[in-house]
Amino acid sequence: MTALAQWIEREGAHRPVPRGHSEPITADGETEPVAVRLGVWISNTRARRDKLTQEQLDALRELGVGWA
Repeated sequence: MTALAQWIEREGAHRPVPRGHSEPITADGETEPVAVRLGVWISNTRARRDKLTQEQLDALRELGVGWA
């Protein structure tokens, strides 16, 4: 969710994440950014959205994800 929030802040919710995109985020305790394969995560999450909890769907909706 952190990677998605970063993407939306920078690119906007209207722009889809390309499947091959990796988003660098700073993880707790790490000195170097960690690359999150955001495009793959979005694709997989969207395909399995019927298995997400209401809380997870609400978090995606708050970020402006239209399919959530």
